[in-house]
Amino acid sequence: QVQLVESGGGLVQAGGSLRLSCAASGRTFRKYAWFRQAPGKEREFAADISWSDGSTTYADSVKGRFTISRDNTKNTVYLQMNSLKPEDTASYSCATRIRPDGWGYSQYEYDYWGQGTQVTVSS
Repeated sequence: QVQLVESGGGLVQAGGSLRLSCAASGRTFRKYAWFRQAPGKEREFAADISWSDGSTTYADSVKGRFTISRDNTKNTVYLQMNSLKPEDTASYSCATRIRPDGWGYSQYEYDYWGQGTQVTVSS
């Protein structure tokens, strides 16, 4: 059974940092991603990573501020978030998908999701 469990969210001031973790159990897949959803908005792609070679992709809105990484020995994916802005406030979820093809930017391409962790950035 595949499970994804996020942790690390919280309240931080603008300009601060947080590191989110996503612990994966069960089988592993080739791609893992972080998505976020602010109140009243669609869930949006933030970043993804290849489990095998660590290659990454970022949304323009987080590029240069967020870093996605993985620790294969711990079956964990991380999202280091620096220079946080109030507009980064959202529920952050990690996800993985069975089929590795496709761009991976749409939530509908993903098969497994964690429960989400709330990030709130105050101004």
